[in-house]
Amino acid sequence: MTQEDGEMDSLVRKRIRALRVAQGWSLEELAARAKVSQSTLSRIENGRRRLALDQLVTLARALDTSLDQLVETAGDDVITSPAIDAAHGLMRWPIKAEPGMSVVRQRMTNPPPDSPSRMRAHPGREWLVVLSGTAVLLLGNRRLRIETNQAAEFPTMLPHAIGAEGGPCEILGIFDRDARRGHQREDKSDDSGGPGA
Repeated sequence: MTQEDGEMDSLVRKRIRALRVAQGWSLEELAARAKVSQSTLSRIENGRRRLALDQLVTLARALDTSLDQLVETAGDDVITSPAIDAAHGLMRWPIKAEPGMSVVRQRMTNPPPDSPSRMRAHPGREWLVVLSGTAVLLLGNRRLRIETNQAAEFPTMLPHAIGAEGGPCEILGIFDRDARRGHQREDKSDDSGGPGA
C-alpha cells in the first residue's frame, strides 16, 4: 500500500465514523442499518479490518451518502479567489462541485427600479442573503423587504429586481447555471444589472 493509499484509507475510516457520530448513531445502530456486525464496523472504523468495496457501498447507503462522496478527497485547489467585476461592483466565485453554479457578492446603493419594464425574468433559481443593510426584492407583484441575515430563494422566471433601501446594502447570492446565464446576458445588455436585477 502506498502512502497515498494509506491516507485515503484513513480518511474513509474517519469519514465513516464522523458521519455515524453526526447522525447520533451508536456502532450498534449503524451496524444494524448496514447489515454488518458491530465488531466488523468497529474494526473498519479503527483500521483493523481491510476496506472492501461491497462494504463501502453498503455503508455509504446506510449513511445516506454515495460511494463517491465517501471516498472523495479534497484537491489542492481548496481556496478560490473571486473574479472581480468592478463595473458592476460584483465579486464572483464558481462552485467547483457544481460547475454551473456561482456565488456573487454585491454592494448595492440604488433602490430597485420603479418601472416594471426594468424587472427581468429568465430560467433558473436564485438564493440570496443580505449581509448588511436592507434590500428590497421586487418579485412579480410583490415588494419584499429583506433585512440583514435574512435570505430569499425564488425561481427567476418570476419578473424580479433588487435594490437597497435606506442606505447601502451588501448581498451574497447563489445562482444555478440558468440564473447565472440569464444574469450574464442582462449584464451585457443593461448596466442596471445585479444579482437580483
